[in-house]
Formats: sequence, C-alpha cells, structure tokens
Amino acid sequence: DLSFAWIFNEYPSFVQEDSRRFVSQETGHLYIAKVEPSDVGNYSCVVTSSASSSPVLGSPTPLVLRTDGVMGEYEPKIEVQFPETLAAAKGSTVKLECFALGNPVPQINWRRTDGLPFPSKIKLRKSNGMIEIPNFQQEDAGLYECITENSRGKNIARGRLTYYAKPHWVQTIKDVEVAVEDTLNWDCRASGKPKPSYRWLKNGEQLAIEGRIQIENGALTISNLNLTDSGRYQCIAENKHGVISSSAELRVVASAPDFSRSPMKKLIQVQIGSTVDFECKPKAFPKAKCSWKKGGEQLHENERVTLLKDGGLRIANVTKGDAGSYTCLATNQFGTARGSTSLVVTGGVVLPCQVQHDPLLDISFTWYFNGTLTDFQRDASHLEKVGGSASGDLMIRNIQLKHSGKYVCMVKTEVDSVASAADLIVRGSPGPPEHVKVDEITDTTAQISWQEGTDNHSPVTTYSIQARTPFSVGWQRATTVPDVIDGKTFTSTVVDLNPWVEYEFRVVASNKIGGGEPSLPSEKVRTEEAVPEIPPSEVSGGGGSRSELVITWDPVPEELQNGEGFGYVVAFRPSGTTTWIQTVVTSPDTPRYVFRNESILPFSPYDVKVGVYNNKGEGPFSAVTTVFSAEEEPSTAPSGVSATSLSSSAIQVSWTAIPWKMSNGRLLGYEVRYWNNGQKEESSNRVKAAGNETSIKITGLRSNLAYYTAVRAYNSAGAGPFSATVNATTKKPPPSQPPGNVVWNVTDSRVILSWEEVRAMDNESEVTGYKVLYRTGSQGRVDVLSTAGTTAELWLQLADDYFIEVRATTEGGDGSSSEQILIPRLASMDARGSGPSVLSIFSVSSFLATIFSLTLNSVL
Repeated sequence: DLSFAWIFNEYPSFVQEDSRRFVSQETGHLYIAKVEPSDVGNYSCVVTSSASSSPVLGSPTPLVLRTDGVMGEYEPKIEVQFPETLAAAKGSTVKLECFALGNPVPQINWRRTDGLPFPSKIKLRKSNGMIEIPNFQQEDAGLYECITENSRGKNIARGRLTYYAKPHWVQTIKDVEVAVEDTLNWDCRASGKPKPSYRWLKNGEQLAIEGRIQIENGALTISNLNLTDSGRYQCIAENKHGVISSSAELRVVASAPDFSRSPMKKLIQVQIGSTVDFECKPKAFPKAKCSWKKGGEQLHENERVTLLKDGGLRIANVTKGDAGSYTCLATNQFGTARGSTSLVVTGGVVLPCQVQHDPLLDISFTWYFNGTLTDFQRDASHLEKVGGSASGDLMIRNIQLKHSGKYVCMVKTEVDSVASAADLIVRGSPGPPEHVKVDEITDTTAQISWQEGTDNHSPVTTYSIQARTPFSVGWQRATTVPDVIDGKTFTSTVVDLNPWVEYEFRVVASNKIGGGEPSLPSEKVRTEEAVPEIPPSEVSGGGGSRSELVITWDPVPEELQNGEGFGYVVAFRPSGTTTWIQTVVTSPDTPRYVFRNESILPFSPYDVKVGVYNNKGEGPFSAVTTVFSAEEEPSTAPSGVSATSLSSSAIQVSWTAIPWKMSNGRLLGYEVRYWNNGQKEESSNRVKAAGNETSIKITGLRSNLAYYTAVRAYNSAGAGPFSATVNATTKKPPPSQPPGNVVWNVTDSRVILSWEEVRAMDNESEVTGYKVLYRTGSQGRVDVLSTAGTTAELWLQLADDYFIEVRATTEGGDGSSSEQILIPRLASMDARGSGPSVLSIFSVSSFLATIFSLTLNSVL
C-alpha cells in the first residue's frame, strides 16, 4: 500500500497538484499538462508505505526548457487512464484517475454513459483528475467516461466498472435434532457475485453424495436418517473472491414416546353443541402414531369424530354422551406411552327459576321470550327445561345472537301465580355495513361511503375497506385516508389506486369480539385515465439476422397501462453518439422490435431504452442498456487441422483457433463433419465443440477404415467456411480371442498369475501387452495392472473374495476379457487354481472342499 508525492528542488517544498499538475497514485508518475518557466528545477519522488514509518526518497531529476522553439496549442492527450475493465468489490472505495496533457490546459469532466447522475457519495478530487466512489454497490457498476477538453479539441477515455461481492450469508445452518427415519432439510444460502457454489463437509471430510444424501443449490437433504448420520456438518459457500462457512450439529435421536414434557390436559370443559379438540403431542423420535380410546373403547372417525394429522382428536357438536375419559396411545418402534384427559360437558347458559310453595299444591312453570310463549318442542336443539318438576330452570345450549332478548318465567299454582323477568344479552361481531357506494372517483382515489349495520350488542370500533379488480387475487385491503377508520365514521377516501382499472369496494366492521361479515360489494366503477408511470422491465436484446438490431422487453401489465391507446416508444442509437432514433410499437402485448438496416455493422453496441405512452401522453423511459446488433458469421476457416487415429473406433481431430475479435461477436464453437471412404461428403455426420475447444474425439467409428474430416467455426449468425479436408484411418480391431488357461498361485498375500499368449489374426491389431483387472467381492472399484508378458504378480489382502480377469491390449483397444476367476478369501499359502477351463471338471462342492483342505493343510 504505497502513496506517492514529489519534492520540487528541496524538502519540504512539495509539488502542489492542480489542473496543470497531477501525481498518479497508481504509477507514482508526475504529469504536467503544460510546462511553464516556473516549473524549471529538480524533482524527486517520495514513496511512503503504510508498512513503514519512514519515506523513501528518489534521486533528483532535472526539468529544463528547450531552447529550439515553443510548443504550440494542441488538443488534449490523455496520459493517465483507468483500465478498460475494472472489477470492484462490494463496499470498497474505488478511485479512477484521468489526466491529459494539452495546451491550453485541458478541463476534465466525468459522466456515466447510461446518463444516470452521480449520487452524492461520489467525489471528484484533484481538480477532477480523480473520481472517488466510496462503498461501491451494484448500482455503481457501469461504463464511466472521462472527458478532457480544451479549445483545440476533445478526447475521451472509457472504462467499465464491474461489481463483485465476496460470499456472505443469507441463511446459515443451525444445530438441529431430528428423529431416525425422518428427513433432514438444511437450507444453506449465500449471496455474492459471481453466484457462490456450495459444498458440504461432515466432521471435516467431504460429504459423499449417494441415494439418501442429495445436495442442490446449497440445500442438503438426508432422507431415512440413521444414528450414524449424527455429526458436525459444515456448509461452505465460495466464489473466486472468497470463501465462507457455516457449521452446525446434527443429532439423530431415537426414543420411545414420553408425555413427561408435554402432558395432556387433565380436564376439558365444554358446552353442549360446541366443538372440542384434544391434543396428543408426546416427545418421540421418530414421531409417534396416535390412536384414541374413550374409556376402553377404540375411537374411529365418523361425521362428528376426526383423528387429526398431528395426533389430536376433534369432536364436533358435543353431546352429553361424549363426557368421559379419553386416552391417547402413542407408539413408535421403540415403545408406547399413553396420556388421558377427562371431558366434562355442560348444558349451556342456565336461567334459574325456582320458588318456594306449598307442597300440597301442584305447580307449573311457563317461559316467555320477548312476549311470546316458548315452544320447547320446536326449539329443542337450543332450549330445554332442566331441574325436574320442582324447578323451572331454562337451559340455552349452543347460544346464538338470536337468543338475545327478554325472558319471563311464569310460575302458577291453583291459587296463585308469580313471574320473574331477565334480559339476556348475547354479544357478537358486527353485522355487515349497508349501502356501500362510491361517491367520487379520480385516477388514483375513490370516495367511499356506507351506513351502519347491526352492532350485535358490542359497539363497532373500526371499519376497513377492501377492494377487488379483474387483476387481483380476491379481495385485498385498500389503503385509506385516514389509515384507521373509527367506528363512528361512515366515509373514507381510498388512495393508491391504478388508473383506468375497474374496481369494486366493500366494508368490514370490527368490534372487541372480532371482525364481522363484509358488506355487499359496491357497483363496479373505473378509475380515470392518466399518463403511464411504469416503463417496461427487462429491456435487453441481441441476436437476429445480419444487419438487424433486436430489442426485447417484458410488456407492461394491463393494470399498469393507465388508459387506452397504450404502446411503446423504442429509442436506440449507436453507443458513443448523441442522436436517438425513435419508433413506436402500438401493441401493448408486443415484447420486441427489430430494426433492419444495411448500414448496421455486425455486433455493434447500441444504447437502448423503451418508454411508454397512452392517449393521455408519454410516460417515462426505462434505464438505458447496451444491446449488440446481430453478429456476422465467421469469415475464415480454422487452420492447422489434423486427424489422428486413437483406436479401432475413435479418431482425434485438432485445429488452430481462428483469429477472433470482440467486434466479430461471440464465437460459440466449432463444427466438425466426418465421413468414411464409402460415404458421400454430403451425407457426413457432424459433431460440435465449445468455443474454447480446439480438439474433439469422435467415437463409434468402424475399424480399419479411412475417415475424412473438416472443421468450421460458428456463432449465432451462422457457420463459416470449412477447412481443408484431412483424413485418418482407424486401427484394426483388437483380438476377439481372450487370454486362455488363466492359472493362479497364492503364497501369503502374493498372487502369481499366468495365461496363454493371445495371437492376433491378420485383420486384428497386434498384441502389445495385457491388463489384469481385479476387485474385491464387497467393493465395486476395479484396479488395473498392466504387463508386457503373460504373467503378473499381485499383492492382495485376502480377507475378502477377489474377482480377476485378463485382457490383451492393442493399438485398436482392449481385447476380449478372459473368463472371470475367483480367488476365495480362504486362500493362503500353497493355494492354487485356474480358470473355468480347468475347474469345469469339478463340481462346486468338490472345488470348495479342495480349497478347504488346502487351507487346512497350510494351517497344520
């Protein structure tokens, strides 16, 4: 971390930077835009390091004026220029330098090529010779221009700032406890640019992906967990700028159900006609399966009884017969536990009516509701006399709002009567407001009024307004002024509506008990038209045919078009020019425009923006973006093409990459065509290689046959010319005869193999050696030993069965494998065997007996 300064003549006289003099902190050089006589003298460079307190002084350099003439005026010549592309980290401070020589002394200005103004955080320093961007963010990325100008002309330096960010966590993993046989889902997410990649470790080692264990976009899923999955896991997110990690402990647990930490309620009391839920949530790993009993009788689902997915029990429309003891039996593979709850059913609200009277007289009780004689048969679902003949108590079960009113109990004997009255108030949430209408409508507001509905004996505290359009998902709460509408207000203004959209409104009243039913909707009304405010998003483009500029965008949704006659204004210009070319696209659903002109150069950058309009006028444009015109297909063929035979079925084709400039577009790759001696060139096969590949392997060919190949480059515009044709002849096929009479001999852990030589036929490739392939019975991995002769020696751990086969190797590939031979794990000193050609004379049992006796003899 160095900083630079210059001393003029002697310390401490430092060169003062201004519009004429500039010290680059990138190179350390001193620049003087226009030399004046006062500049004559000695200059010394001073370098200071943050790692050292003492500066380092360079040797003096004299500046003298030439005597052979005077420098005339000339346009700016940029000497200090920032890179064409500079990657900047998120949150860093970016400093770009720009300084020009010139006479008169040039003025320096900066701008972004997309036309966006500089935010206030950006500072211009050193007489505009340096721009400083603190706390660099994504929106600061883009193309920056330094404009140097004097009376003799102008020069511009351009450079692109790109944004990158080290990974940082969006979601880390936390310690978790999961039951055996369950599934673990650990979501590990980081952001960064480029987008981070992920890998997982378990106990410090790379986590192997298998059937149960899957990793996708940072998320780890382990299904059918077992106890060995427990451990310390680490999610690592990385891009080329940094690495971060998050770790957590996975505990896979197994236990029988246990109610000690979540006991069931001892007692639940409900009214007749209501609904009751019983919880059953024991601690259990894996989750317990729950069944229920009432008393000793198993419960099954019916129209009133529901067994809930979480293990609970629900009984609807409770009756007196439902009272009793309920037991939950929770079971998993490790055991069973049980918990119980007693249900007490009460009748409802009881209005008492009891009197003292002469026991010799007969007595009767009669009830009136709001002056009308009560019919207990007709209202049997709600009303019932309780208490026997000596009491006239009235029970109201499953009480409703309609039961509010005046109740009178009349008691009669043969000689007298008395009455007692009581008012019953049943409170509920409010009824729906009435007569909702729209009194006034503009482009973004609506004046709504309504009338009060029933309050159901609890005063309305607030109202809310809901709105619905053809574009909304059902009813949505609307934004109103005032934001909170109190219960005594019956009008409000809805704001933030979209112009030229059809709306319905409804009103909901609330009180202390809760929100009531919504009102009926108002009549449909349409807001007024307005100039559109939202430009299209995702403006982009590119591709197309030669001499085309293709511009694309996401169309503006109908609800944001704000009026009739909606369309798009497409504006574009070659990058670096000032005059926009504009055209109008009248269809609101159109997502693209294609400009065709022979003057368009291939893959040229254009500044592009797309605006909106309707019958009310023009709205805003999108941000300016860069779109490249269509590419031109490659004009040259690849050189240095060669073809090499690899085997009896494959050849390798190689070439030299064609010269390529960015102005030509983006090279997508190369196409290789090939055909054999008996085919026509027109019916050739074709394969493709990616843009940076300069060779390809062609497989699946016929043996001992000449193949002809040619290569051409291609991009999105098409393919270029083919190269000159080259050819290669595939090798003869490998021998079809496998190695025969494979014999083995074991001494300790040393296995000596021998076999008969394979002789190639005239139409087969000559044998160059042999491969011995061997694997254990418990592992799938195959090891290979190569040898030039017909013998081989292996050192094996004979704690497992071994399977061995032998193949001949040739230029045309590997030949046929010998019959697979087995060396049993019982084999030890003096054990011998051979391939199936010898063993076929033994039965399986006699072979095993032979091996066993050999092993026994070696032990003895």
